[in-house]
Amino acid sequence: MSADRLRVMLVDDHEVVRDGLKALIQANDDLVVVAEAGSVKEALLQADRTKPDVIVMDVRLADGSGIEATREIRAVRPQTRVLMLTSFADDDALFASIMAGADGYVLKQIKGSELLRAVRTVGAGQSLLDPAITSAVLDRLRKGKLLLRDEKLARLTGQEERILGMIADGQTNREIGATLKLAEKTVKNYVSTILSKLEVARRAEAAAYLARKTATPGA
Repeated sequence: MSADRLRVMLVDDHEVVRDGLKALIQANDDLVVVAEAGSVKEALLQADRTKPDVIVMDVRLADGSGIEATREIRAVRPQTRVLMLTSFADDDALFASIMAGADGYVLKQIKGSELLRAVRTVGAGQSLLDPAITSAVLDRLRKGKLLLRDEKLARLTGQEERILGMIADGQTNREIGATLKLAEKTVKNYVSTILSKLEVARRAEAAAYLARKTATPGA
């Protein structure tokens, strides 16, 4: 096994899903599946035993929640990245997953090539949220609805609001800078200010906070 391969663990309570994911991942020279699990209990044991770089984690498991498994695994081994994989576009689950320490959140309807990109993105230490989940939230942000009803979001300037929306859209500092015609260092400073104002530590948490607070009541 090559030392520079990204070590991946699969957690899903459906064996056929795990088999499909394993076949997809193992077909790539830079990725290797080192463990599989079908329950929260098994996921905790296997994560401790194999110490994977990335865990592809189903949100709903037979004996509990992938969100809880993520929280426990990340508490013990924060360097392990977690990509949540779910059948449902659920704002509450998205927020809970990110706050539990997940680095990405994608739908099972994702194309195989996009899933591989997501695994590599998360494995490289970046955050990733499925556009299918965040698009409605971003639409509401751009329209300015409900934004000022939240105390922390109300702290943001107009430019900071725009940058937060682009963060939630999965854009890097360089991409944001190119769009807004700002130096990458300037964007980095903006991002630090946004995280401070929202009282969160990571870009993914800021995006999840936005998703939760701009959700339409009763929707």
